[in-house]
Amino acid sequence: MHIDPLHIMSKRKNQADHEDSDSDLEDTPTFIDVDFDFFNFNTTNDYHAIKRLLDQLFGVDAEGLSTHALADLVLSQPDIGTTIKTDGEESSPYAFLSVLNIGVHNDNVSIKSLVEYILAKSKGDDAFHQSLSTILRDPQCQVGLVLCERLINMPVPVIPPMYRMLVDELKDAVEENEPFNFTHLIFISRVYKLTPEEEEAMTITQQQSGKASKRQKSQNSNGETNDRSPDGVYPFHPEDEEIRKFASHHLIFPYSNAQPRNAESFGLDTAGRLMLVPAAQLTELARVLGDVFQPPGNV
Repeated sequence: MHIDPLHIMSKRKNQADHEDSDSDLEDTPTFIDVDFDFFNFNTTNDYHAIKRLLDQLFGVDAEGLSTHALADLVLSQPDIGTTIKTDGEESSPYAFLSVLNIGVHNDNVSIKSLVEYILAKSKGDDAFHQSLSTILRDPQCQVGLVLCERLINMPVPVIPPMYRMLVDELKDAVEENEPFNFTHLIFISRVYKLTPEEEEAMTITQQQSGKASKRQKSQNSNGETNDRSPDGVYPFHPEDEEIRKFASHHLIFPYSNAQPRNAESFGLDTAGRLMLVPAAQLTELARVLGDVFQPPGNV
């Protein structure tokens, strides 16, 4: 099913703004306008793209989590969740959102692997581990696993519509007596860590390029940009910081297959993130995401 496209338009400066100097022209970034279309999952064409995004979501631990079977499971319920594409329904998705019922699919190899993985990682927080162990054993609890991933540099404003549609899809599914009447939702995501030296370099780069967002700048009462994390941990998905506010438990965990790092290590120091959210909060969560991450021109 095709959903009305979200048009993300980058603001352009007026011609008069470009008449100051040649250096201003050189420093002005180039923008393009893109129409993002929202579709249900295409069981024929989406498998490889969904698997690649799942591999990205689980990082260096993906190989042991049967993401091939997980991709098949996501595609087995094409009317629950959304993909984002730019070149029609037959093209590859750039992003997706879905939720799986852990109890219903507990015999699936990917769900078995993920439950073991999540429980093992949650041991880093005794209260979190106890809560997860309890709800996953309790037949009265219906636990959903929320999976959301996108290509790097996808604009955040495409995410809130996906959550709003998910709320509606789950309501429709429950009315049809399908197994989506969740009591709890587990969100799994990823973060990266920066050393103080890396944070300083990032700040300088942002100041020089003018890329610090209005939202980041507004966080500092004296008007200076202050976008540093207090613990050096940053989300790959900015919306995770809003989801975290609804979570009863939250945990950053190390990847099992992460290589030891030193001063010569290349690339980002990445880790996983787990959040447990009461399912009753999903509607409000979707509303908040829409308020916080409004598309340009809707502010």
